[in-house]
Amino acid sequence: MFVDSHAHIDGQEFDGDREEVIARAHAAGVSLILNVGTGDPHSGALERAVELGRQHESVFTAIGTHPHDARLYDDATEQKIKNLINNEHVIAWGEIGLDFHYDNSPRDVQIDVFKRQLHAALECDLPVVIHTREAEAETIDILRSEYEGAQRRGVFHCFSGSMNLAQRAIEIGFMISFSGIVTFKKAEELRDVARQVPLDRLLIETDCPYLTPIPYRGKRNEPAYVVEVARCLAGLHGVDFEEMGRITSENFNRFFEI
Repeated sequence: MFVDSHAHIDGQEFDGDREEVIARAHAAGVSLILNVGTGDPHSGALERAVELGRQHESVFTAIGTHPHDARLYDDATEQKIKNLINNEHVIAWGEIGLDFHYDNSPRDVQIDVFKRQLHAALECDLPVVIHTREAEAETIDILRSEYEGAQRRGVFHCFSGSMNLAQRAIEIGFMISFSGIVTFKKAEELRDVARQVPLDRLLIETDCPYLTPIPYRGKRNEPAYVVEVARCLAGLHGVDFEEMGRITSENFNRFFEI
């Protein structure tokens, strides 16, 4: 059994075959998918993600405002998210954080909205899903200052950062999730990090439709391919492929209290 801890299967990329994608995931041994709703919070994107979770017992949901869209976050968005999380399949607030690579929203706005969403997640007793790119120090500093009292922490999703970031994230109680990036030929530094992450802090994900793992590069990514991430991590940690699936699934279920 495997869990895809971060996917975007409610997006338009899957409109033509979404049910088949979910069926292929099940056939590949993927028992659960965490679908993460992103996009303009006023566009219906969050509602769409929640509805998908309502329709499928094996699909859980996270909703929040991505740092790319931080400029669109307002009081109405925050209240909408709080209303939508009154559903047993919504298990996390996210993805939220900082992206200083693309800067699709001004950095000061990203920082302010990141803090606001951490406070809201704390109020709602939800763990958070963290997106961070080229903002390692800022992300950790904000989590330390604004999220210190959280009993339920969160996940650094699609991890591609330094060993220092991984260590600091682990120190403050976060899980580390690896995507198809860890399988890429030029990702040796990331594989070195993955080798050092304790087994009880590991999660696997696709972040589909993006970042398709080897050997499916060039194709649209989908949850069935998360098994290739597990295969890569199993080799790095010297455990059986099926054992890595069991470990990461148990980590997901334990962390999210499934």
